[in-house]
Amino acid sequence: MAVLLEVILPVFLVIGAGYVSVWRNVLTAATIDALMQFSQKIAIPCLLFIAIARLDLRQQFEADLLISFFAGAITGFFLGMAGARIFFARPWTDAVAIGFVGMFSNSVLLGLAITERAFGAAALEPNYAIISVHAPICYCIGVAAMEIARGQQSTLSGKLRAILMSMFSNALVVGIGLGFLVNLSGLALPGIVNSSLDLLVRAAIPTALFGLGGVLYRYRPDGDARTIAYICVVSLLIHPAITYGLGSWLQLEAGQLRSAVLTAAMAPGVNVYLFANIYGVGKRVAATTVLIGTALSIFTAWGWLALVS
Repeated sequence: MAVLLEVILPVFLVIGAGYVSVWRNVLTAATIDALMQFSQKIAIPCLLFIAIARLDLRQQFEADLLISFFAGAITGFFLGMAGARIFFARPWTDAVAIGFVGMFSNSVLLGLAITERAFGAAALEPNYAIISVHAPICYCIGVAAMEIARGQQSTLSGKLRAILMSMFSNALVVGIGLGFLVNLSGLALPGIVNSSLDLLVRAAIPTALFGLGGVLYRYRPDGDARTIAYICVVSLLIHPAITYGLGSWLQLEAGQLRSAVLTAAMAPGVNVYLFANIYGVGKRVAATTVLIGTALSIFTAWGWLALVS
């Protein structure tokens, strides 16, 4: 109970405050969008830049860590896609979008916040190693599967190129890339720059969590209850269970196992709706799963945190 009260609930109370602020018209949707733009285009990219620039690449970029996490994520994708097709008779394009929901956990806003609350900022290095390759791997899998499902294999390379160009112009990816550049070059940032960035990144996670709550207000529950329940089980239980089992078998160091499992256990992020929206399929399932999965993860994250602590 202490873990729930001291680690999990503070994170979700901030999200809830953002939700209520829009629900009760304290803040407008435009204000929330501005907060999200600040967090996603400035504060969080700076956070990721600093984290990657200071990351011990040799120690944290271990194959076993990435295998443990992404084996669970990719299994979640195929289970989500197959379940949507076999159990719920969804078209293949819908099934791919639903599979993407089962694969793409909210590694930044929820994963970083809960891991830091539980184990401190020093425990986040394995999280950053996962985050640095999370979006590229997941989007490549999702785009390739969607184009095959649409029967447009001949345009796959062009679509991948367009998606990758969009992805690598994303502020989060730019922050990660610049962090790698500084890290690998051995460039030392001036002290005044470091101090300014440290001030800025303190606002990153709280602002993003509050903004996330405001965004979630738009995703009202609406139909497809069985499909959403199924994909929540895949995302919140099966993905982290595979990561935990494989990470234990590969004998991950305790901190790496904690980060991998907690990141895997997070609810689907808003990116799953953006992916569905790009293709115009599975949008209702994606949006509602983000909302319901985030609410359910209050309890599932509590369980996984108790297991790895």
